[in-house]
Amino acid sequence: MGARHEVAVLALPDVVAFELGLPHKLIGTAVDDEERLLYRVRVATLDGGPVRTSAGYQVLPEHDASILRTADTVIIPGIYSGSAKDRGVLEPDLAAALHGLSARMVSICTGAFVLAAAGLLDGRPAATHWMHAEAFQALFPQVKLDPDVLYVDDGDVLTSAGNAAGIDLLLHIVRRDHGAGVANRVARRSVVAPWREGGQSQFMEPMPDPDGPGTARTRAWAVERLHEPLGLADLAAHSAMSVRTFTRRFREETGMSPTRWLSTQRVAAARRLLETTELPVERIAAECGFGTTASLRQHLHAAIGVAPLAYRRTYRGAEG
Repeated sequence: MGARHEVAVLALPDVVAFELGLPHKLIGTAVDDEERLLYRVRVATLDGGPVRTSAGYQVLPEHDASILRTADTVIIPGIYSGSAKDRGVLEPDLAAALHGLSARMVSICTGAFVLAAAGLLDGRPAATHWMHAEAFQALFPQVKLDPDVLYVDDGDVLTSAGNAAGIDLLLHIVRRDHGAGVANRVARRSVVAPWREGGQSQFMEPMPDPDGPGTARTRAWAVERLHEPLGLADLAAHSAMSVRTFTRRFREETGMSPTRWLSTQRVAAARRLLETTELPVERIAAECGFGTTASLRQHLHAAIGVAPLAYRRTYRGAEG
């Protein structure tokens, strides 16, 4: 086994305390099949001195910003104050610390303001907490902010929304680096969900109320009929709307198109059956409306990067 992946977590003044501890808890506990740690996670402040946190106490790390120069990944948790968040510019010492880094850059929540102020998000897609999206867009119009998604993986720069979405992003990083099996073990030990798609909305949609307004009744109806070859025209007809009106209303209520929503529901149903039953993949494909195992494989791989049987094995392995 080679050297462990070096992760530097930069704690800035008014750092969000919860998010500061996430990298060590999640990335820092990832191990291989022989229980060897895969990452070394270290926390730094700009000068190595204490900084205040959002929880009303100070943290005193063992390192200063010099460790950013040799890190493979740099993580910036959310902040409540500072010139990056308030004015969209970096203090000189922070600008110097981030200049010319070759590391993979990661932000959680309002840490995206720091990456944007450093110019690292120019012309790139990014995420941050929805409550700060309007301020972010005003300060950084050159960034392609998606105010709805949980996280964005743009290769060497990754950003997330707040708190729980930071957990999702860090698990995604472990999964990207070492596969679903390793990430599932981390999730299992931390008692968190092993996977949520980055493109999923920050506003988690509950099961639709069949007596609710708008398209809710049709959504509840469709969830019970995923095995049928439902199309956009079928959904619109059930709602007694034109396709155009239904599509517009559906997007207003769910934040996504009917086609994407239906695909997401089918993938979720397939995952539940793979996790909780011994049904053959062919039967699961039929039950969830994919028709063929090839179609199920394609959709599942597009969503979470693994094939059905591989997903079942890794999930059961994590359970064990």
